Amino acid sequence: MKRYLSLVFCLTSLISLAQVQKDYPYRGVPFTKVKLNDNFWLPKLEINRTVTIPWSFQKSKETGRIKNFEQAVSHTGKLCTTYPFDDSDVYKIIEGAAYSLHVKYDAKLDTYLDSLITLIGKAQEPDGYLYTTRTMGDTTHPWIGKVRYEKEHELSHELYNMGHFYEAATAHYLATNKRNMLNIAIKNADHLLTVFGPGKKSVAPGHQVIEIGLVKLYRVTGNQKYFDLSKFFIDCRGQRKYDKKTGEKDATVWQTGAYWQDNIPVTQQTEALGHSVRAAYLYAGMADVASMTNNLEYLTSLNKIWDNAFTKKTYITGGLGQAGNWEGFGPDYELSNHSAYCETCAAIASVYWNHRMFMMYGDSKYIDILERTLYNGLISGIGLDGKSFNYENPMEYNFQKGKLSGENKRSPWFGCSCCPTNICRFMPSIPSYVYAQKDNRVYVNLFMSNTTTLEVLPKENVTITQKTEYPWQGMVDISVEPSNKNGVQFPLYIRIPGFAKNVAFPTDLYHYNKDNIGLKKLKVTNIKGETIEYKEENGYAIIDRTWKKGDKIIFELPMNIQQVIAHEKVKDNIGKIAIERGPIVYCAEFADNNGKTSNLVVPDDQFFSEEFKPNLLNGVMTLKGAAHAINIENNLTVSTKAQPLILIPYYARSNRGQGEMRVWFPTKIKSLEILTE
Repeated sequence: MKRYLSLVFCLTSLISLAQVQKDYPYRGVPFTKVKLNDNFWLPKLEINRTVTIPWSFQKSKETGRIKNFEQAVSHTGKLCTTYPFDDSDVYKIIEGAAYSLHVKYDAKLDTYLDSLITLIGKAQEPDGYLYTTRTMGDTTHPWIGKVRYEKEHELSHELYNMGHFYEAATAHYLATNKRNMLNIAIKNADHLLTVFGPGKKSVAPGHQVIEIGLVKLYRVTGNQKYFDLSKFFIDCRGQRKYDKKTGEKDATVWQTGAYWQDNIPVTQQTEALGHSVRAAYLYAGMADVASMTNNLEYLTSLNKIWDNAFTKKTYITGGLGQAGNWEGFGPDYELSNHSAYCETCAAIASVYWNHRMFMMYGDSKYIDILERTLYNGLISGIGLDGKSFNYENPMEYNFQKGKLSGENKRSPWFGCSCCPTNICRFMPSIPSYVYAQKDNRVYVNLFMSNTTTLEVLPKENVTITQKTEYPWQGMVDISVEPSNKNGVQFPLYIRIPGFAKNVAFPTDLYHYNKDNIGLKKLKVTNIKGETIEYKEENGYAIIDRTWKKGDKIIFELPMNIQQVIAHEKVKDNIGKIAIERGPIVYCAEFADNNGKTSNLVVPDDQFFSEEFKPNLLNGVMTLKGAAHAINIENNLTVSTKAQPLILIPYYARSNRGQGEMRVWFPTKIKSLEILTE
């Protein structure tokens, strides 16, 4: 009874079935309904399917990640890998493989997945517990504790593993209609219900993702208890009870601090703090719960945190995480270029979070952030070969004391390989971010060649086809084909990207150096070339009409080359500019610029020309201008020399060996200290 009272705070947070509403008001169209034939994205998804996923399975076998499950079956052996969360890597690859199976069936892959799922099922303990390190009998790892969940509040990652397992299991079920993996997930979730909850064990998971996984499991199974448990875990954050008589802390309730987003209750949090991946997963989970419960306290907190993160703590690439020593958010406006962390996993988590914010509010600013992250800070995490990766994604690599700074060389794998496996599962899901619906409204959020068929009214379908060479060209052709020969009336919402309205960023963190000539609002014309009138709302051009067969909308987004300036409080970028074209952030790399980029000064009136090079870096639009290269001889003589400046898309960096790179360029010479080794 005493323990029950000590945990009673969680009772007030539980939501009854009667209070649960349908879901997000704006619903993303699932990837299963969007068929890509895009020249930019389809090759990347194919590389993920044919190279990255097989490569990751191979590395999981070589490094012992799969052997951990084999040893768990026999309850013998020691952890073959470094971390007890390495189980989750296998789950994430399975999730990506399941998505890929739906896109293009592969009987061999299907059979292999079934064999892995069978192995995982055998490694599961009779009561549903699934955690290979403990099940194999190895309790020597300092992170796992002597008994189950003893260190879940910090480093054991038992619930983290299960969160990724639930995501993989629901993806596998939806993609294949098989229940073999889903049944294992249900068995584990039912086990968790016997351990955690009011009157039972209370803990704020040390690494979030279980919150997202439980909601996905709830959506598939309809089991309200899974949803309630997700909210229970969220509401356990920032709770610390004291004995009224002794004043001592209640040892049954943990509070681990800001690094874990566990310093205060989530409804009191207003700032993006701590480990950036943990944080963004938490915010995505909060959005999931809020969408079904209309929890205004969650929403108020989420809006304040979003504003803090994207007004003061985001890199121009969309990257999150300023502090490499703890993989997390730093102080406001402290956006160092050479030490920028910007973990690939954080970029993926940011996409999840921002897409959920869009589905809550229908505002294009969230898709603007999502698109920026997708084209820059996210796909920069994987090499063009599909089997080399970056964990960190900084804004520059410079020689310091004779050594090149930062993670400047892509790796085929890592001891902690959360990023490669996260890429595996994320890439096939990209088509799910293109469209959304609310009632009979259809939203076009991203621009890529594809076809989808949607139900806009009961028994009224419409096929929408996009043709575009975006992001290299701004022309977009959208065909609308209703199934009803008499036409179908519905509003089509087309996102107007910020760059098309001379808005660099949806907050004041970044802005353009000047109003570039040619930047304008979206111009919409029909197949006859006639201008179509439209309204604007929340960053969308709204065309509400009765659509008939043969209807087509053609528009061209201005793809001007633009100079970007950071907020004056970002000290690292005072007196510097960055270069963008459309959604793409550019950088200078050693291979194109005489082997060095740290000595380049780019005047703020510099003109750039553009040239698409199909044989460079799998085909990229390059920019060419001029820079002043500073040369220092014997630490005494300083000279400058004009030289050509070649810029490439940031995402394509680090594919031609090791060397200097930079995104932000000084416009004037202020200090020579950084130029000396």
